[in-house]
Amino acid sequence: MTIPIIAAFTGAILVILQAILMIAVGMHRIRNRIALGTGGDPALERKVRRHANLAENAALFIVVLALAEMTVVPNDIVRIIAIVFIIGRILHAIALSTVSGSHGAETGKIFQAFRAIGALSTFGSFIALGGYLVAGLF
Repeated sequence: MTIPIIAAFTGAILVILQAILMIAVGMHRIRNRIALGTGGDPALERKVRRHANLAENAALFIVVLALAEMTVVPNDIVRIIAIVFIIGRILHAIALSTVSGSHGAETGKIFQAFRAIGALSTFGSFIALGGYLVAGLF
């Protein structure tokens, strides 16, 4: 059995990103004295959304990436999929840091593009991993 080094490294990067996003939420809560929810604060809502969005996607991705790496997916493919996912998640987090990226304001179209690239790279990474595993195992 192969030790999932690529998945471990990818997980390390993603958990550091998750911690950074978590700190941003916590600092905003402290600074604005908002204990629960978003208190109607749109900036806090964006921070909570980007933190939660990474959380809902990263854990499953790392598990499946490790399974792919340990079974039938070639390491070069695993590495490429991991890079695509990480770049996409970073772009998505950047996009959700802005009003344009999170709410589609008319200005700052680049952030809307970052959000779309982030979402598509996440979706594509999931489909690629699932496809390789299904094809390779059966």
